[in-house]
Amino acid sequence: MTSSALTPAGLLADALRADPGRPLITFYDDATGERVELSVATFANWVAKTANLIQDELGAEPGDRVALLLPAHWQTAVWLVAASAAGVVAVPGCDPAAADLVVSGPDTLEEAARCAGPRVAMALRPLGGRFPQPPPQPFLDYAVEVPSQSDRFAPYVPVGPDDPALELPGGETLTGAEVVARARAEAEALGLTPGSRLLSGLPYDGWHGLAAGLLAPLAAGASVVLCRHLDQLPAEALERRKDAERVTRTVAPGAA
Repeated sequence: MTSSALTPAGLLADALRADPGRPLITFYDDATGERVELSVATFANWVAKTANLIQDELGAEPGDRVALLLPAHWQTAVWLVAASAAGVVAVPGCDPAAADLVVSGPDTLEEAARCAGPRVAMALRPLGGRFPQPPPQPFLDYAVEVPSQSDRFAPYVPVGPDDPALELPGGETLTGAEVVARARAEAEALGLTPGSRLLSGLPYDGWHGLAAGLLAPLAAGASVVLCRHLDQLPAEALERRKDAERVTRTVAPGAA
């Protein structure tokens, strides 16, 4: 199925219609030993719940900027697409003081507190677990808030391809259509086709990491093996992972 989608959320919707059961993200954290695999359907469920959280619980409006103080992680990927669905501009690594709302991992809560708007804390624990102790007020624990959200999402205001969707480090803002066009171009440059398995060890701190770690595989009908702390994995173990995960392309610091 060739996608004609013009927004990141549209790419996911097309993937869901084409083959909801296929793997989309296989996530590894080589500091903790975590491995989790999300099908298109499971990922879409998390996206819908998160978009409802953004729209209803956090009160975000189209055009608002959400600072994502998060590493390359499957839950960060969820936020990127959920922001697109809700019409909110995802800004990885943004100064929280300049954002309308912020989503923080456990190591950046002090920095995230500079945001005057709603604040969400992500424990980034295996299987999306909550914080062992509640995060400081007024942070909401994502793992506590998101399960009760609806599995279906409909934006109050339609989100179009010309609406801003992603702000890159350095300040360049891309519309939904521009994100999709760049993702397709990146997929072609990487040689991705339906069924490809791309292993990415790049951080989500710029376009190439965001594209390899989610957007290009999504645009190509491929899947990503997203690896955090890949530098802690010995070379021979990485080769075994590539074989076990049927990796067809690798993008990582120092990779050939």
